[in-house]
Amino acid sequence: MNATADRHDVVVIGVGGMGSATTYHLAERGLDVVGLERYDVPHAMGSSHGITRIIRRAYYEHPDYIPLVERAYDLWDDLAEETGRDVIHRTGSIDAGPEDNVIFEGSLRSCEEHDIPHEVLTSAEVSERFPGYDLPDGHKALYQPDGGFVVPEQAIVGYVEAAQAAGAEVRARERVLDWEPTPDEGVRVETDRDAYEADAMVLAAGAWNYKFTDALEGLAVPERQVLGWFQPERPATFEPDNFPVWNLEVPEGRFYGLPIYDVPGMKLGKYHHFDEDVDPDEYDREPNREDEQLLREVVENYFPEAAGPTMRLATCMFTNSPDEHFILDTLPDHPQVAVGAGFSGHGFKFASVIGEILADLAADGETDHSIDMFSLDRFDASQ
Repeated sequence: MNATADRHDVVVIGVGGMGSATTYHLAERGLDVVGLERYDVPHAMGSSHGITRIIRRAYYEHPDYIPLVERAYDLWDDLAEETGRDVIHRTGSIDAGPEDNVIFEGSLRSCEEHDIPHEVLTSAEVSERFPGYDLPDGHKALYQPDGGFVVPEQAIVGYVEAAQAAGAEVRARERVLDWEPTPDEGVRVETDRDAYEADAMVLAAGAWNYKFTDALEGLAVPERQVLGWFQPERPATFEPDNFPVWNLEVPEGRFYGLPIYDVPGMKLGKYHHFDEDVDPDEYDREPNREDEQLLREVVENYFPEAAGPTMRLATCMFTNSPDEHFILDTLPDHPQVAVGAGFSGHGFKFASVIGEILADLAADGETDHSIDMFSLDRFDASQ
């Protein structure tokens, strides 16, 4: 590595959704922090893009996420107030499936356990209230009025600008090549432009995280995803005031979608699109007709008034952990390195609070947030 290096309190690798929030929270505490981003700020090469990203209080994945999502809402509102950017929009949310399905049952359980306002609707009641929906007979839906979406590109820019205003240095178009621990229990990071030393480091590089530590090998696996936007016959039916964000289990699989916003089409995607694990440096980033048809079929079946011309297709990545829960921890052999990884397609809504957690771990080695279920050693126990 280079002989000389700039010295900082913390180096953050990756300045996407999680890294931008982490950089801000560290700088806001008065720490000397540098954020290193391989691509642009923001960019569309990883997982923190796509114009809109769902946020919801009802959380079928596990009730333990609820305290974190509550804090995430508060921090998104704080960011909007501090920066003047409309980073969060409340549209309501629909979580629907057969009555015994995990999406409906899990969402209902989370609302009941945490006293979250909600309504249970039949398919007919959903269609009557929100005419853009045509859900299967027999499906049950949980409606939660505070659901909505975060605008990822605006959120990242907002956090970076706020971090810079608090004294952080953010360097884009600078690729991290390697890092190593130092004798004083800090870290040394080499990039294609410079070298840096710091007391602590945060790995927030998304799909690339596993390339920086063996501890994440097989535990944070990138997967190719495709998003589609389709033009409705009557766009007003699918605008944010009239069309809640949604998660839906149907025979075709598990899908999610959002109203029209900044693209003239309803947006949707399928969880684990074609189950394609990929190398983030080499996978096919160009959507194809097969990708498009998979998404169009679901629009035609359950949102038929939105099944007009395709307006946009885009690829992104999930980075999946074995149990599809997050990884928030420090490295077992290097406690000065905090890791946020394995967000498994449902992490961006939490970026604001994950930034706070990673800042805690980097600065103090611990956090007041309850993150035991996200520890790295849970995988050792299961093997």
